[in-house]
Amino acid sequence: MKVIVEADGGSRGNPGPAGYGAVVRDVRSGETLAERKGFIGVATNNVAEYQGLIAGLRAAGELGAETVAVRMDSKLVVEQMSGRWKIKHPSMQPLAKEAQALAQAFEAITYEWIPRERNKQADRLANEAMDDEKTEKAEKAEGARQPHWSGAVGEPTRLILLRHGQTKLSVDRRYSGRGDHPLTELGLEQAERAAKRLSTLDGIAAVISSPLQRAQQTARKVADAVDLEVVTHQGLIETDFGTWEGLTFAEASEQDPEVHRRWLGDTSVKPPNGESFDEVHARVRKARADIIAKYGGKTIVVVSHVTPIKTLLRQALDVGPQFLFRMHLDLTGVSIAEFYPDGHASVKLVNDTSHLS
Repeated sequence: MKVIVEADGGSRGNPGPAGYGAVVRDVRSGETLAERKGFIGVATNNVAEYQGLIAGLRAAGELGAETVAVRMDSKLVVEQMSGRWKIKHPSMQPLAKEAQALAQAFEAITYEWIPRERNKQADRLANEAMDDEKTEKAEKAEGARQPHWSGAVGEPTRLILLRHGQTKLSVDRRYSGRGDHPLTELGLEQAERAAKRLSTLDGIAAVISSPLQRAQQTARKVADAVDLEVVTHQGLIETDFGTWEGLTFAEASEQDPEVHRRWLGDTSVKPPNGESFDEVHARVRKARADIIAKYGGKTIVVVSHVTPIKTLLRQALDVGPQFLFRMHLDLTGVSIAEFYPDGHASVKLVNDTSHLS
């Protein structure tokens, strides 16, 4: 599938209340296949332009596009994404990285500057987003919450990341991916303690879980404690370890010594019949985008597994893949990451298990 992505963003005040718009069109017919728009709080024009591009690329990916022609009236974004201009501003860098990561999923992508009069539909959507939210959300973002030390502005989406409780495989430290294993008695107790702890927090808007039983059981304990239902998201499922499922580290290393050695240092390597960490990174990024699109600016409990939680923390910290191999997460360990509408993020807590003491 070949598509055109038209994107735009605007800020009333620069920085000021900002929004973006994006349109995906069929190359041949010009038919509109998707529209996206969103209010992002207080931000600059350039931040809003990048958010529009990201929304457009994400929509194109969801449609299954293989070739994308991006058209924008932002010379800055077009030149930076084409690699002709350096990305110097710190608020642009994480957004550009996110856009580049999305772009890598397509077989081919081009960027073209167009005059504003040829970008009217995306411009209209961006203005609609600002009109829809300019009063209530702009006041909240501008006055009720001050910028953090990082320069992040707007109301963040706060993700409370909770690993599931103990299973029989975790007792023996075996690879536990797509196998649907229930919690042990100790695992249920761990989940109860985590739920009791999280129930003391104010403003939890949703409890979102991996579809696997061990995560669902943990999530239900939390949901019952805060009087909510469990929402399931497939993107939060654990890595598919393929033929290593149920094996220990030593057993997997003995079974496939060369693949296992490369897998430990290269996130593009897949276990036999399994899934690479790069693939996990892409689907978790999409899951994060889905959650923020629905619950933006709210506090969400995300119940998942080691790799998806590490991946969310890695994305929040904007660090390389070696983070996955150096971070340890305990059963029912609690971590907190906040994602801001201008692209910044902040990690507030990592692997806290004080509720188990």
